Amino acid sequence: MDSTATDRFDTSRFEASRNRLASLAYRLLGSATDAEDAVQDAFLHWQAADRQRIRVPEAWLTKVVTNLCLDRLRSAQARRERTAGAWMPEPLLDGDVLLGPADTFEQRESVSLALLTLMERLSPLERAVYVLREAFSYGHAEIAEILDITESASQQHLHRARRRITAARRGDGEVDPASARRIVEEFLAAAASGRTERLVALLTDDATAISDGMGGTAQKLLRFDTPQRIAAVVRAGFKPTPAKRRLAGGTPAIHYAVVNGAPAILFVLADQVIGAVTFDIAGGRIATVRGIAAPARLVRLTEAWREHGPDTPLVAQW
Repeated sequence: MDSTATDRFDTSRFEASRNRLASLAYRLLGSATDAEDAVQDAFLHWQAADRQRIRVPEAWLTKVVTNLCLDRLRSAQARRERTAGAWMPEPLLDGDVLLGPADTFEQRESVSLALLTLMERLSPLERAVYVLREAFSYGHAEIAEILDITESASQQHLHRARRRITAARRGDGEVDPASARRIVEEFLAAAASGRTERLVALLTDDATAISDGMGGTAQKLLRFDTPQRIAAVVRAGFKPTPAKRRLAGGTPAIHYAVVNGAPAILFVLADQVIGAVTFDIAGGRIATVRGIAAPARLVRLTEAWREHGPDTPLVAQW
């Protein structure tokens, strides 16, 4: 095989693993943009490597991508961004390749916005061990090889990660899709009614709302921690006004969607997603509301929405 044919063959081997590597990187970083950058960096490493000496390409690439992601998580810039209080995971529309694999509950949960947020409490190594074990079913011997640690250390990191996540986990896990949609439609109707008591009744007693601000201009995430305060903010935020429509650039439609496995509503204007609200459900009520409006966080979701095709909106004109 000549060198050109060899390069084509080796490139095809990498491309066969690209989606799996990207879904691994997304779970580790919580950002589709950063995940794609990490996979592209891995491709450059692959091109520069002596590929004839790589016995198991999939294992080699997994190690490279994992460690590139760890470098990003440990970088001073990433630490500043994530500790400044303005970081949240980048949302993805149902069906995005970055959300795979999704055969088990653990795999699907590992890309939920709730768990991606919880994993911010873990150290980079704990996060890597948790993702490799829970989402990709690697054994501790394999994880030890990927991370250059001992099997015992891998087991300890997993134990600590599981303990921290279990202690902070909220919600019911997977919710019946029909029930999830019904709850969201009730939420939207209550918000439109302007009656806060209807909204309060839909929220758990310890509900939390998190937003990156109207248009994503907030320097820190906005947090609201009582049902009454959340209801008041939602009522004010969902009330359309001429000023809000000017800021949005028109009159958006509101669509139901599934984002990172959770029920959501999208504000869509001229095929552009200008806002997303996602919901975590617990005991038939809403435990967490996340409002996302920063354009940079909605780029990939908008691209997927355009491929998704039109459906009947919940609200044709907001």
